[in-house]
This record gives sequence, structure tokens and C-alpha cells, in this order.
Amino acid sequence: MASSILDDTDKIAKIDKGNLLQYCVTAAKHYGEAAKAAQKISLKSLKPESIIVAGMGGSAIGGELLKDWTRDKAQTPIEVSRDYTLPAYANQKTLTLIVSYSGETEETLSTFLDAVKRKCMIFCVSSGGTLLKYAEKLGVPYVQVPAGMPPRAALPYLFVPLLVAMDKMQIVSGVSEELSEATKQLSSISGENAPIVPVKDNPAKTLAVGINGSVPITYGFGVFRGVAQRFKTQFNENSKMPSKWEYFSELNHNEIVGWEEAGETARCFSTIFIRDKQEPQEIRTRIETTRELMPATSKKFEVWSRGNSALAKMLSTVLAGDFTSVYLAILRSVDPTPVNTISLLKQKMKQSGTKEKIIRELAKIAAR
Repeated sequence: MASSILDDTDKIAKIDKGNLLQYCVTAAKHYGEAAKAAQKISLKSLKPESIIVAGMGGSAIGGELLKDWTRDKAQTPIEVSRDYTLPAYANQKTLTLIVSYSGETEETLSTFLDAVKRKCMIFCVSSGGTLLKYAEKLGVPYVQVPAGMPPRAALPYLFVPLLVAMDKMQIVSGVSEELSEATKQLSSISGENAPIVPVKDNPAKTLAVGINGSVPITYGFGVFRGVAQRFKTQFNENSKMPSKWEYFSELNHNEIVGWEEAGETARCFSTIFIRDKQEPQEIRTRIETTRELMPATSKKFEVWSRGNSALAKMLSTVLAGDFTSVYLAILRSVDPTPVNTISLLKQKMKQSGTKEKIIRELAKIAAR
């Protein structure tokens, strides 16, 4: 019964009213367009001693992916900040990449103000809003990305500029080559998981059917740490489900004990292991041993990366998770696009006056 919904494109369209699935189908195109647009970035003269990516939610996950991808490539430390202020060490030698798709995120605007006060090097990524308004007034460089998308669907436009910025500053190399391979892999994955492909031949639909009715947990490792986090947040926002994520080998020092006496509770969870054919032997042993030690009553699944480069492997699994989360929403007869609780919370936060205070401070600085 459940799988038949996913094999009926008319029913899919009726549930997915915001057509979020289309962003998955066209992911390769968006990454290609983002790469072209990002070439306008000019940061060659910047030589930061540290880099901070500041953002929230769908605007911050690109920073996590950047941090993982550059871990064995960049000599410059990169940190992701999800807060109202920057870490204490941020100063004139710190490049702060301010990412807010809407340009209206309260915490990110506060961080932008903090970066301005500390005289950090700043670069903004946004579709517009208050952030770009004051970036222009203060002479802060920025890249403007296409508007009108859910922030989580705008990942190509929020992530690729960060990659290109690293390449322009010569902090890393090989970005264009890895992006090119990643785009090819994304095209293949979109074709395999498209709505017209039936459940029996569609990996994302099959996984969605398998985890339906349970709380999904995603386990990643290495460059798939942030990918596992992306799975979790997509299940939250698209599927409207509680979810969690962990990564190897840290989870072998705490998480695994939680399964010891789980009993019947284990049936409530499904675990997705992100795998890679070139995963280190020590990680492979940990993954397979962990599976053996987990209760037989908990459902277990694997999502394997595709491609040769780290970026292709990361983005291929990201897209697999994106597809799965939308199909899970459809199985649950839930429109994946709206995030009503977030909207309600933002409305209530307006009553505090915090955002207005931040904007007033930015206006004072811009008027000097």
C-alpha cells in the first residue's frame, strides 16, 4: 500500500505541493549554475589566518561540508559558528563567511554585526534581504544567489561559493575538477531516483519504504560527518520526523552503549550507515562490528557513496538523503516544503525586538 503511493506520480504531485522533489531531480543543474555564478568571486588578496562560516540551518550545512572536505587539504583552520556572536579569537586576521539564504536570519545578522565591530575580513552569501542591504552600505563583498527556494534546497548556491572562495584564495586546489565529477554523479543519481522510477528500481524510494514508521538515525564518518548531519536535518524539515545523527569512531565510545538494553525500544529506530568503497579498513571494521553488536530488532540500511573525488562522494550521498527524505514525507502524506513550526517560532521571536536592535546598530555604523 505504502509503496504504491511512491509509484503514482499524480499522488506524489498532490502531496508535494511545493514541488520540493524537483530540486532533487535538477540538483546537477543547480550545482553547475552555482559554479558559474561563483566564478565572479574575487578574494585573491585575502590571506586569513582562520576562517569561520557563520549561519544557521540550511544556510550552515554548507559550512559543515566545507569543513569536512578541507580537513586534509587546507592549512587554514575552518570553523562553523551557529550563534549570535563569533568565537573569542575572531579578529582582523579572520575571514568570516556570513551565509544567510534569506538575508534575514536573526542570529546571522547578529554575527555579521559582531564581525563588522571586530573588523574581520567578511564575505557574504545571500539571496538579498537585510544582510545584502548592509553589505552594500558597508562595502562588504558578497555573492547574491537566486531567491525563491527553501533554504535547504538552495544548498548548491550556498555551498559552492564557499568552495570557490577557498580556491580563489589558494587555500585549496582542484575545486573545478571535483565539482565537474560531482555534477556528473548527481545527474546519474537523479535519474535513478526520479519520481517515474518505480520503488523496486529506485534506491531512495526503497530506503524510504524501509525506514517508514521508525525514527531514522544516520551514522557517518570522515568526510561524511556533515553528510550524516544533512540526512538528519532533511528528515526533520522534509519528512517532519524526529531524527538523529552520529559519526565514527566517536559513536563507538558512547552511542553504541545506548543499544545494550534498548529492548523493544530498538524496533522504533532505523539506522542508516553511510559507506564508501575506499573507507579506511579501521573504519570498515568499526562499522561492521557496530552492526553486529546492535540489536537484531533495529532496522539497518546502507547508503554507498559514488564517484572518485571526496566532493563527488559527499554530494552523491547528500542527494541520496535528500531524495529519501522527500519520499518519506510523501509516504506519510506530508507536504515536505512548509516548515510551519520554524515560521511560528520566528514570529514569536520578533516580539523580543532583538532583530530590530541589531539592524539599528548596523544602521548607525553604516551612517558614520
